[in-house]
Amino acid sequence: MRRRLTSIALLAATLMLAAPAGAQVRAPDGAPNPTASSVNEEMLFKQEPTIHGRISIPNQTAANLIQPQGREWRDFRESWMPWIGALAVLGMIVALGLFYFTRGRIRLEHSEESGRKILRFNSFERFSHWMTATCFIILSLSGLNYIFGKRLLMPLIGPEAFATLAQYGKYAHIYLAWPFMLGVLFMLVLWIKDNIPGKIDWIWLKQGGGLIGDAHPSAGRFNAGQKMVFWMVVGFGFAMGATGLMMIFPFAVTDINGMQVMQVIHSLIGVVFIAGILAHIYIGSLGMEGAYDAMGSGEVDLAWAKVHHDLWVKEQQAKTASGPQLGRS
Repeated sequence: MRRRLTSIALLAATLMLAAPAGAQVRAPDGAPNPTASSVNEEMLFKQEPTIHGRISIPNQTAANLIQPQGREWRDFRESWMPWIGALAVLGMIVALGLFYFTRGRIRLEHSEESGRKILRFNSFERFSHWMTATCFIILSLSGLNYIFGKRLLMPLIGPEAFATLAQYGKYAHIYLAWPFMLGVLFMLVLWIKDNIPGKIDWIWLKQGGGLIGDAHPSAGRFNAGQKMVFWMVVGFGFAMGATGLMMIFPFAVTDINGMQVMQVIHSLIGVVFIAGILAHIYIGSLGMEGAYDAMGSGEVDLAWAKVHHDLWVKEQQAKTASGPQLGRS
């Protein structure tokens, strides 16, 4: 209550300071008109981006009493953002579900080479992938909690439990952002040479990448779909990192308006990022038999590799006289 009274007093003092000193407006009949000289709040909003007072502490941002642009940011966050997030995330889940029930799982095609293995990703590549993926999952859940938590979780677990969960989610979001950004950097250095787009990628896309129909177009170490995921992770990863850092270190680069813009960009990229990664998770697990082994053990079936990444297999076999086979499983 004392804090509220202090804020009201500061606002009143600010409004009085905004009035011209010594000014006295009179009515048409010449009589004094005390209300005509009062400050118009709407006029102040149009003239200044903020309503602020005078303070003596070093943090001058504490002088801001009203920031009108914050109302627009709040309206977006409370009305538009939940709908955008729900359409992006739930829309992707529904689309993947329909695709699974219509297309089915892409099965491993057996041949005389089935059972022999080829090394697809080494230990450091798998470490970089899983470190980034684990951080991304926790960052996604804690980020979605900011949008949907009070609407979905709080009615179920109660305000106190939700407040505790949200607090720990905030800590996780801040601290796990660092290994996530490091992992994105690792993947950029490790795989950029294999993700440069080429003519073969356009052919892969025109043929549906093996997801539509029974044909399996040729591909190198990464096909066109995987290259799109790679550049999405790199581009969105750096964008999320840049906007997130501006909010972790407030007022270091921009003012409150700038941080609100960064939050909007951060959240919009975030929900699209989550939707894209859901498709990546689907293909790498439920959608395609044998695909998970690449990031699980690092070794994939040679027959599977020849079907989905034939050009890469030829390159690997050309490097050694004995070929890439690692023995029978």
